[in-house]
Amino acid sequence: MPLRPDTVIENATVVTGDPARPYASRVGMWNGTFLALDEDLDAFASPVHVIDAGGATVLPGFNDVHAHSVWFGQTLMEIDLGSCATTAEVYRTIRQQAEASDDPADGTWVVASNFHPLALEDGPLRIDVLDDVGGGRPLVIKHNSGHALTVNTETLRRAGIALSDPDQPDGGEIRVDDRGRPTGLLDENAMRPVQDLLQPESEGLITRALDLATSRYVSEGLTSVTDAGIAGGWIGHSPREFGAYQTAFDRGLLSTRMQTMVTIDALHEVAGSPEDPVVRSLSAGVRTGVGDEWLQIGPAKIFTDGSLIGSTAAMSEDYHHCTHHRGYFQGDPGVMRDHALRAAAGGWSLAMHAIGDAAVDYAVDVLAEARRRFGPPVLPHRIEHGGVVRDDQLAAIAAVDAVLVPQPRFIAEFGDAMADKLGPTRSALSYPAQRVLDAGVVLPGSSDRPVAGGAPLSVIQAFVERRTETGRDYGPADRITAAQAIRAYTVGSARATGWAGRKGQIIPGQFADLVVLGQDPTDPGIDPSQIADIPVLATVVGGTTAFGDDHWTARPTTQEETH
Repeated sequence: MPLRPDTVIENATVVTGDPARPYASRVGMWNGTFLALDEDLDAFASPVHVIDAGGATVLPGFNDVHAHSVWFGQTLMEIDLGSCATTAEVYRTIRQQAEASDDPADGTWVVASNFHPLALEDGPLRIDVLDDVGGGRPLVIKHNSGHALTVNTETLRRAGIALSDPDQPDGGEIRVDDRGRPTGLLDENAMRPVQDLLQPESEGLITRALDLATSRYVSEGLTSVTDAGIAGGWIGHSPREFGAYQTAFDRGLLSTRMQTMVTIDALHEVAGSPEDPVVRSLSAGVRTGVGDEWLQIGPAKIFTDGSLIGSTAAMSEDYHHCTHHRGYFQGDPGVMRDHALRAAAGGWSLAMHAIGDAAVDYAVDVLAEARRRFGPPVLPHRIEHGGVVRDDQLAAIAAVDAVLVPQPRFIAEFGDAMADKLGPTRSALSYPAQRVLDAGVVLPGSSDRPVAGGAPLSVIQAFVERRTETGRDYGPADRITAAQAIRAYTVGSARATGWAGRKGQIIPGQFADLVVLGQDPTDPGIDPSQIADIPVLATVVGGTTAFGDDHWTARPTTQEETH
């Protein structure tokens, strides 16, 4: 008896991502994978269920290879400062929501997120006013870059930071005024004492954040996401964070497939035979590749430098209009190299956060040595971000067979500030896309959410437009087409995460992950400025509808359809 498909979607414009068969009108799914297209379905029995797409566009599911899922989910539970354009709005929002959420007298933490200091029309936040709006409670404001916090005096006191001439940490800065008093702004590693007060976070909080985050993901067409830093360092939330991911999966709270990067801080030397190399890994030698298509441990995440927004990314030349300042590395380069190579010796793929071009040079050098000494990694080595990348560096990245992971949405949200910090020459080298493809380097789709907006269609629009928030061109030579951007978010992302040939295309045998859109983003009649507004009608993960109204719930075939 012929095999019977679980579900067939018909009356659709299926954009397969397969150059050999770019379009179809019907797609069948069975046992979580794509079974056949169009007339090839005639060889099988009538499906159990049928969905009429009504002419809608069907694409492979989107895959964001660099986001921060727990962090993003937490922002959905915290005071949101994303729409604040003035300091007064920040103060008012915090005061109103803090007073409404808890008893001000109980001393609990006040936490706000999505703060974009460069978007404020007036000056920086004042610590004395933050003391007032906090009502005596410790206050933490998370910058959207993730590389800084703004806090009040009570938080400084609890963190043990001196209120006059504090000792400065390596790889970070406690900002002070002209009298040596902290302003409340903590950059990079200066955040650690505050974070140590709030962490480790509970499994319940982490699983709730993952539920909220992945529910949002599928509403935007995402079917796979990589969390770019868990279990340690300033970006992690708990040493048991991957265990919380497993709990979320067991409880049905992960709506998308997830890959996780474990930070290098969470790895440690693991003893072995005297014949074995000295390695850094998780206990029992657990390393990159553990897991399956639903939940997997990916590369080790290594922060080499900071951010462009905070002028902490490591540059080979001074920042524009800022002499004698080139940013800095997050740690001692020799120590970071040693830790990275010992992780590679233990079987870890490496994901090197590198934004400034000096950091990119460093990352390429480390990856080249890792590949030379330990051979090809189990998943691709990667360089995260690439805020400034020269052509010679792209050639070097190609030579070591690494992936570059840029975030074009940064341009749309704070490109003006980046351009002012870089100047015109380096802005033309910033967050490349077309040059990545020209160099033969894999280009995936990514957002770094919640640093910037993460809806894939908005990132695809940013790939195409490359315009700042005020409409200025930003490296226009690196614009790519909507079709190229979609390929980045599907095929490119599958390659970047080690799943090439298993996801990213609507091809028989690949995972049945797809998104249904109200329009085709590659349609020449669609203005690029409207791509982000295309409605997501449904999202299917592993053959099951994860998002969509009742229309997208598969209906049983009728007796007439069965015979």
